[in-house]
Amino acid sequence: MADSKKRVPMNHVIGFILSLVMTLVAAWAAIQSNLPVTWVIIGIMILALLQAGVQLFMFMHVTEASSGNGHVPWNMMFHGFALAGILVAGSLFVMSFGHDHGDNGDMGDNQQHEEQQSEDHSGH
Repeated sequence: MADSKKRVPMNHVIGFILSLVMTLVAAWAAIQSNLPVTWVIIGIMILALLQAGVQLFMFMHVTEASSGNGHVPWNMMFHGFALAGILVAGSLFVMSFGHDHGDNGDMGDNQQHEEQQSEDHSGH
């Protein structure tokens, strides 16, 4: 556990500043950089992994000696990574295949159906 005599938890402050800087760099890369999209995505993924490491070591008490001399709940971390992987894979799957943009003529059918209904109501 952290030393309770400290007034300012410097690990938390440093972790917060590092996380903020990495988030701002990722936002800048996505919004204003002239880099190719592939490099922006790769850069954001690297920054996300670095930020996850900062979160684990600065905020999640992975390195504290009072937790059993470095005992890390690896099973909980494994389940967290597995859950995150499932969420990301499912989100990518739904965004790629689960939504019809109407490019195959479905929108045209809906418009024809609406036009036919309006003609039926106005034509009698």
